[in-house]
Amino acid sequence: MQNLKNSFPNKSKKELNKIGFKFYKHLCDLIVESIKLFSISQKEILKRLVVTNPEVMDHYYNQGKPVLLVGGHYNNWEMLAAGIDLQVKHKTVGIYTKLSNPFFNKKILKSRSRFGLKMITTREVTAYFEKNKDEPAATIFGADQSPTYNKKVYWTNFLNQDTAVALGTEKFSKKYDYPVIYGAINKVKRGHYTFTLSVLFDSPNDTKEGEISDGHTKILEQQILKQPEYWLWTHKRWKRKRKENE
Repeated sequence: MQNLKNSFPNKSKKELNKIGFKFYKHLCDLIVESIKLFSISQKEILKRLVVTNPEVMDHYYNQGKPVLLVGGHYNNWEMLAAGIDLQVKHKTVGIYTKLSNPFFNKKILKSRSRFGLKMITTREVTAYFEKNKDEPAATIFGADQSPTYNKKVYWTNFLNQDTAVALGTEKFSKKYDYPVIYGAINKVKRGHYTFTLSVLFDSPNDTKEGEISDGHTKILEQQILKQPEYWLWTHKRWKRKRKENE
């Protein structure tokens, strides 16, 4: 609720409570749907997660060019992880932070990779890109997490708050000249989602510093403002505060 208050200072307590109620209803759906992913069939996942315009990436695949897919924890990202590799030509790669509990870490990895998604840890990202830089892969970045203090960040305004944005998407897109594509997950109805692609930056090296980080942050913000109940409000997004020298 504090996240909602800070993000929507002009909304009344009644309006914020309404968003909060809708969020918890969606969160219950998210939990049940995520459990179902452990046993869902390929036929069923293709009905419940539909990539509406995979042809957006075909142009790059035909050139043998890798891309970066960027998005946020909006709607059901676990459903996306399970179903995306079946619907695009690029080999899809997901980045994750290893869980401290070995049992749950193994379960989550198995669920996300059942239908082809390759999973790598955050510590493996640099080595992975260097080794596979010429292979047509689509690497997925969840760019709305709160960066730790030991990482370089870009500061911007997000949902009415001073916000640190992880530089991974911008860093790797510029280093390897990979196009940046935003993926918007939309909820059609309970248990059913679409994933729509839009090219944000075709030539990353032509952008100014911070432009890529600002770009994907703002488009996620637009999604959240339209239907705020589908973002992960229980996440401590703003725990990192700007220091005087930042």
